[in-house]
Amino acid sequence: MITLKSKSEIERMRRSGEILANTHRIIAESIKPGITTLELDRIAESYIRSKGAIPSFKGVKGLPGAVDYPASICASVNNEVVHGIPGLRVLKDGDIISIDIGVFYEGYHTDSANTYGVGKISEKAARLIQVTRESFFEGLKHALAGNRIVDISGAIQDYVERHGFSVVRDYVGHGIGTEMHESPQVPNFRTGRPGPRLQPGMTLAIEPMVNEGGYAVKLLGNRWTVVTADGSLSAHYEHTIAITDSEPIILTELN
Repeated sequence: MITLKSKSEIERMRRSGEILANTHRIIAESIKPGITTLELDRIAESYIRSKGAIPSFKGVKGLPGAVDYPASICASVNNEVVHGIPGLRVLKDGDIISIDIGVFYEGYHTDSANTYGVGKISEKAARLIQVTRESFFEGLKHALAGNRIVDISGAIQDYVERHGFSVVRDYVGHGIGTEMHESPQVPNFRTGRPGPRLQPGMTLAIEPMVNEGGYAVKLLGNRWTVVTADGSLSAHYEHTIAITDSEPIILTELN
């Protein structure tokens, strides 16, 4: 069931999103060669908790055989698509890293991700990151009341493929609010179904996951981390948005 949020609920989500946006800002300033992904996780958790919020991801149940998610962020490096678990991995010059963060504040979740370059990265890696980000905004243009989910999905897919990259099929965006994952699903590609019609009060996490090579992925043995099947680079960009009577509102960016 899709839950529509009131203006006051959306305002609470905006406050959650502000904490999240500031967490990304702090993480971006901290990413450099020599830092570990675990250090980034500790930086993020410390800031989130200092604001009276809770990291949404920590302790989330996984697939059968997986431990509860042990960290506050997902830190996915190079060919890791999503759900990279922070640890002792040291970032090096030329890496790219996707940081996905969730914040729970005043009863509401927000969720956003961005891919960052570490030191000097290749031209193709920079282009992958840029196209992934731009594809989100292409989708956002269609996040209008009266449109359907497929209008967002198709715009993202077309933009990505026009630039020679591929959209991950196995993982999608989602509704969000009092739960981290709510209805509806928000694919980044056309599924053959139109999806529900967009209505004011819907809050969605739109999150293109884009591969340099093919779109196929595989799950690692930890039952969390997803990597590209062909070993190519992957990038991720996400914001939590609200559908309104006019233009959509991004709830996880700083004004």
